[in-house]
Amino acid sequence: MRLDLRHDPGAAEQIPELQERDGYVSDISLALRYRPNLFGKPFSELLQKVMKGPSEWTEAERELFAAYVSSLNQCPF
Repeated sequence: MRLDLRHDPGAAEQIPELQERDGYVSDISLALRYRPNLFGKPFSELLQKVMKGPSEWTEAERELFAAYVSSLNQCPF
């Protein structure tokens, strides 16, 4: 079952632009734009810390890990 989510007008305007630019809009892109103060902004801030913050791995290595896991899960990255 798929929920029919309604984005606020500002976010709703971004969705067709993403579709035009990328050829698809991923579920994570839709989730990040749905109630952004509840999920989108905090998740994006956390993601930036994880991907670009201090680590034994380089940023490029972390990007490669993310791309590999996404491919295993058949998730466009």
